[in-house]
Formats: sequence, structure tokens, C-alpha cells
Amino acid sequence: MINPTETVRLFESQPEQKFDPGEVIFNNGDQGKIMYGVIEGTVEMLLDGKVIETIEKGNVFGQGALVHTDHIRTSTAIAKTQCQLACLDQEHFLFAVQQTPMFAIEIMRSYSDRYRRLKKLIQYLGNI
Repeated sequence: MINPTETVRLFESQPEQKFDPGEVIFNNGDQGKIMYGVIEGTVEMLLDGKVIETIEKGNVFGQGALVHTDHIRTSTAIAKTQCQLACLDQEHFLFAVQQTPMFAIEIMRSYSDRYRRLKKLIQYLGNI
């Protein structure tokens, strides 16, 4: 099965982007017009200046801004290492979801995995 980043590369709407370590990809509160697939490198997601998640090669991020009507980013993304990212705008995202159902399932799985990790963290914090 093709991973979500490879699907993003197939349908990407603009050239791949490169980010240096420490470079901001987007900020919390920004209007989001594209989602990203990590081709190379590692991206950290931050909330209130704290790392809440690390996105590795083969995974996607930023898709939330494409599926919500306000298109607002709810976290900050920073390149932890040298990164090469595939980019997909909303029009191409919707096309990819319609034409490749497995891409849609992988996006849902990505959200589900993140939600499961969040629930485990909340449960852990509730026990200390």
C-alpha cells in the first residue's frame, strides 16, 4: 500500500519545499492553504511552545486546515531536521480523496492514531 506522503507527491499542487532545522513551516493561527507530506526529515508540532508530536518520514500533517471551514492552523510546525516536504492544496486534496479512497483511509488513520496517543497521554496524566 502506498503511504500518504507518496499520494501527496502524486497529486501535489506545487513544488516540494525544503526547510532547514529550526525553520518554521507554519504557525498556530495561520490560515492553512496546503497540507504536507514528509519526504525526508522530521517535523515537530508545537502548542504553546511545547512539542506535542513528532512527524516522521512518510507521514502527513497540516490536513486539518484543509477540512475545517475556517482553515486555521491549530499548532506550529517546525523542521527538527533538514526537511523535504511534498505539498497539496485543498483542490488537489479533495481530488486525491475522491480518486484514491485508500488515501482518505490513511488520512483518517493518521487522525485516529493521533487521537489514540492523546487519549493515552491524558489517561497517563490522570494517574499521576
